[in-house]
Parts: sequence; structure tokens; C-alpha cells
Amino acid sequence: MNSAGNALEDLVYRFIATVAVVLPDDVSNKLLELARMENSPYGKIIYNAVLRNNELARSRKLPLCQDTGTPEFQVAFGEGFKHKEELLAAIRKAVAKATLNGFLRPNAVDPVYNKNTGDNMGRILPWIDVELVPRSSDAVVQLYLAGGGSTRASGAVVVDPADGWEGVFRFILELIAEKGMYTCPPLMVLGVGVGPTISIATRLSKKALLRPLGARSPDPWVSEMELALEKAINKLGIGPQGLGGAGSVGEVHIEYGERHPASMAVAVTTSCWALRKGQLIIRNDYSFDVTTHRGGLIDA
Repeated sequence: MNSAGNALEDLVYRFIATVAVVLPDDVSNKLLELARMENSPYGKIIYNAVLRNNELARSRKLPLCQDTGTPEFQVAFGEGFKHKEELLAAIRKAVAKATLNGFLRPNAVDPVYNKNTGDNMGRILPWIDVELVPRSSDAVVQLYLAGGGSTRASGAVVVDPADGWEGVFRFILELIAEKGMYTCPPLMVLGVGVGPTISIATRLSKKALLRPLGARSPDPWVSEMELALEKAINKLGIGPQGLGGAGSVGEVHIEYGERHPASMAVAVTTSCWALRKGQLIIRNDYSFDVTTHRGGLIDA
């Protein structure tokens, strides 16, 4: 690998380590908010343990959860970014290095032969979703560490268009009522995607999941639906770790697009309390910004 590749590999490696060890600012703030509003004695115990866990992870530079998840990257290449191939190669090498050094747990299991690859590499992993952005010379890298437990309440269905948003609402509420306690709640963000097909709705739900907390849908009606879903889910009383309490979800985010006349697909992507995500902006001169973590990248 050339010097450009080495610089990018080191940068992405530190980025991965930071996302595994330190919660992003918006998630950390929401977690404190949920802890303050919790009145359940068991819930208070859970939040105290969680906050202490996060302090220890940061001070010891250790992953804040033993399940470091599946690394999912979304890379938006500006047309003028000069190091596209080098960055894609650097991501793969950085994932293997982060696994070797303990910032990622080996979580890639071949489903046919039931064998762990040992380094989070495989036929499709690490997952890298790429898009091209015109009139830009930066690369924007988003990373989401999708834990096994936090994924368990995710789901997708095609509802009858005649049922409309009532059908969407009912599907989401029934899904979380049945499976929400398995996600290591509270669900920090519940991402909802609505569109013409399952694949499009699922992609929209991931976009919704990664939207910053506090950023409501710009559509007033959809924003009201987000709030209504939050209220309904919190009334389920799942609470932290499923032991009951006031807060079962941090926020519900909805992204939507035009549906097909004969179908209305809805997808839900769930997260645990430890929503581990990050955004890294890289320029052609290798300077960078981490927009999700005020403290910057850790030295790993």
C-alpha cells in the first residue's frame, strides 16, 4: 500500500476504534436525558451501570459492548475526491486491523459452513455502500456497528395501501411489543422507512436510524407521526433492559419516498441503547473532521 493508503488506513482504523469505544455526542446526551426521566428503581440501577460502563470504556480504551456488531459503512464520494480506490482498500484493511487489536469482535460467520472468518472479512463484509456526490471533493464516511441484539426487532412488510399509515403504525407497534425487549433497550433510535419496495424501505430505515437525534423530519405531518409513535412505544413500558420503566425508545425517525400504487412497503431498523455510529469527512489533503464526536478520534 502506498503512503496515501497507509494514511487513510490509519485514519479509518482510529475512526473504527472511536465508534466502538465512545458514544457519539447526540446519543450520549439522549442517554443522560432518559436516565434523568426514569423513575423505576430497576431502571435507575441499569442507567447507573450503563453510564459507569461508558466511563470505563473511554478511560481504558475498550469497546463499550462485548458485541461490537457488524461494521456497516456508507461512503459518499465527491466527484473530485482523488483517493476513492485507496479509501475502499483502507476500510477493509482497517476493519481487519481493528479486529486483530480487539476494537472489533470477530462477528462474521459463514452461514453455509457455520465458520467464523476471524477478522470480520468475508464475501460481503465489511459492508460498504457507495454513492457519488456531484460538485464535491470530499469523502463522507458513515459507520454503524450493528449489534446482534439490537437488530433482533428489525423487520419489514408490505402493507395494503388501503390501510395507509394506520397499517404502518400498527405494524411498528406490534413488532416492538413482541420483540423490543430483546434489543437491549431502551431503543435509542427506531428507524422507519416507507417506500415502494422492501429493499428501498429498508435503505430508508437505515438512513432514518443514522439521522442525528433531535433532528425531526422536515415534513410537519411526518414529524407528528414520529412523536405519536414514540408516545405509543413508551406506553408499552418495556423500559431499560426490558425490566419496565418510563423510557422504551429515545426517538423514532421516519424517512419516506413515493410508494407503488399497489403496495406500501415499511421497514424498521432498531438499535440498542448503545447506538454506535460516526461520521468522518476526509479531504484530498488527508485533513479530516469527525462530526459526531466532539472529542475527536482516540489514539488507538
